[in-house]
Amino acid sequence: MNLRVFQRKPIPQILFQPRIEPWFHWHTIFNKFPEGFEYNGILDLFDDLGASIRYIHYYTGMPDPVVQVYGPEVEISRIETQKTATIKFNTPHGVLTETQHLTIDQTWRTTEFAVKNTNDLSALKWLYEHTEYHFDEKSFLSGKSFIGVRGEPQFWVPKSPYQALAQIWMKLPDLVYAIVDHKKIVEAAMEAIYDAYDPLYEEICSSKAVNIVNFGENIHEQLITPRYLENYLIPFWEKCTAQLQKAGIYSHVHIDGYFRNLLAYLQFLPFDGIEALTPEPQGDMKIEEIKENIGDKILVDGIPAVLFLDTYTREQLVSTTEKIITLFYPNLILGISDELPQGAGLEAIERVRLVSEFCRNYPLPSQKFMGY
Repeated sequence: MNLRVFQRKPIPQILFQPRIEPWFHWHTIFNKFPEGFEYNGILDLFDDLGASIRYIHYYTGMPDPVVQVYGPEVEISRIETQKTATIKFNTPHGVLTETQHLTIDQTWRTTEFAVKNTNDLSALKWLYEHTEYHFDEKSFLSGKSFIGVRGEPQFWVPKSPYQALAQIWMKLPDLVYAIVDHKKIVEAAMEAIYDAYDPLYEEICSSKAVNIVNFGENIHEQLITPRYLENYLIPFWEKCTAQLQKAGIYSHVHIDGYFRNLLAYLQFLPFDGIEALTPEPQGDMKIEEIKENIGDKILVDGIPAVLFLDTYTREQLVSTTEKIITLFYPNLILGISDELPQGAGLEAIERVRLVSEFCRNYPLPSQKFMGY
């Protein structure tokens, strides 16, 4: 069913593909599972809920099929204490220093970005000129076997050069000032990032194993302006998706923040689907506004995550679910925008079960199934 939605072929029911893996992980590390809540791993929970899984490596313990490889010239050091880590990249243009902090949920978060000035951008350019990204087909096939029949195995490719700078390497204000004051230097670094991805896309396309990939951009309008979207993101997306499309591979992009002022771009983006767009009451868009602007693209997810909390009634969750189905089916892979709140209790899981049952029993026009 997962692949058939992208192929625009009929399926027998609404496909529900919620991201509940972080919830399961959080409850595992904090030992917060409700009494009697016993599952033999995350797949056991998916099966009990009757839901589909999307990503092979997201909180599953399976390896990421995208591998970053530094050249032998690159010197990297990492010094860890109980709560902090300092990573240093030695380059001919200076040392890039990044600081990370270990959060209470055992996740490393960047607190000091490596690129702080123009010299650091030159160092980053050199770093990417000696870095390559590759596709590990063996890891992908292991993940595919892990998922089995529960969904079409997917993963995300590295962020576009602009998003890599804005989210991984720099503070946003530093990036904006750098684009204004040192545009050529910033764009040279972006080009080096793009070139480092070349082997990855070539290997994905030649593998014949991959059917759907995600662009894990985490787009929200506070990070970009329309001009930056047009100048930096869309050209990158068009080049990469054209390469994937030629190989018969479908794609969707992760847009999980406020996006209302950029909605007019949706139908023109070069993706088959749009993942994680978050409507009200969590996001800044009405469901109807998304429908008006998405064109014939597939909506992936759609249900605001907050509706799985007991702050809202089950009736609100069900009515929103039915509205999404009515508006977007058959171009729909229903899910949570973008994942089940990690610290939520058993009620959140029971609401996932409720939506799963609703999807299995929702009456679809019989003609939709012709040829299935």
